Amino acid sequence: MRVTKRRAETRARLLDAAFRVFAAKGFGPARIDDVCAAAGYTRGAFYSNFSTLDELFFALYDDRAAVIATQVAEALTTDRTTPIEPAIPEVIARTAATLLLDRDWLLVKTDFLLYAARHPEVATRLAEHRTQLRTAIETRLRMMSGSLAIPPEVAAPAVVAAYDGVTVQLLLDGDLPAARAWLTTLLTALLVR
Repeated sequence: MRVTKRRAETRARLLDAAFRVFAAKGFGPARIDDVCAAAGYTRGAFYSNFSTLDELFFALYDDRAAVIATQVAEALTTDRTTPIEPAIPEVIARTAATLLLDRDWLLVKTDFLLYAARHPEVATRLAEHRTQLRTAIETRLRMMSGSLAIPPEVAAPAVVAAYDGVTVQLLLDGDLPAARAWLTTLLTALLVR
């Protein structure tokens, strides 16, 4: 199906509205009518873009996961004009400073994780996203592998786990500067010799 500019705008507004609704209400209690009202559209506009609320939720997750994967990949890129060894602390600082640590996204992501835990087909899709993220991180870490404290294939899942831990703490205390500092500390402990 050809995507027109208007259709793309409608889809984008529905995704934006869904993000706000899911962050405020949670995925479970949210209804299609809630998303439509927040976007200023009818159910017809919804169904011309998505067949179910699950499909909308996946589209939202796909968009945000792509943002995070891009952020991580860019932050883990080293400057080839400088020696690799001194670049690791700089890369860690850049990663901690740029990663998406938005409380509303973390609420939506946590809802998605809980939903996936109860629905095996959703869990499979989430696992694929996580594998893609770990692979992207591992690929970037291989460029610095001679300077890492642990092999890239071990470091990549550890980086994801550190991010997950920091996001849980951020949800609990809401302290973004502390979360970024904690992420820096964890990544330094994991990656620096």
